[in-house]
Amino acid sequence: MGSADDALPEGVSRILRERAEQLGRAIAGKDAVLLTGATTGLVHLVAQSAQGAGAFHIGISPGSSEGEHVEKYHLPTDACDAIIYTGFGLKGRNVVLVRSCDIVLVIAGSMGALNEFTIAYDEGKIIGCLTKTGGVADEAARIIEAFQKPTRARIFYDDDPRRLVDRCLAEVT
Repeated sequence: MGSADDALPEGVSRILRERAEQLGRAIAGKDAVLLTGATTGLVHLVAQSAQGAGAFHIGISPGSSEGEHVEKYHLPTDACDAIIYTGFGLKGRNVVLVRSCDIVLVIAGSMGALNEFTIAYDEGKIIGCLTKTGGVADEAARIIEAFQKPTRARIFYDDDPRRLVDRCLAEVT
């Protein structure tokens, strides 16, 4: 989960791009299946990197068909091995996506990622925030402190993609 801004691939710093690619390779290195919102931006960079390193990537689309996915939502299909077309729109897609994951990883992120983060928190998921990437990933601890709510969620913060993936995977039972 994270920044899906269409302008990100051209506008992000080299370091943030590298962090996204490292996260993708870390996921692939653990033989994990990657689920994303089949979207753009940093999430797309993570997906491309993970898929390129051998991970199976399932995209969860807000659209009801490939046509709607591409034409209405302007989302890519190139980094996905399979896409599930929910027809639920962006917020409905987020619920399906988060509930389908054992671990929710957050890189940077704005309002959409905040929605995914709060769903994951409410659902008691294992959540990993890749810190020093900005946005939701860096603000999550402050958000949780300000809006405390008891859940079974386990949240990990780390600025190293491999270490973050390892810490989160160690929690999966």
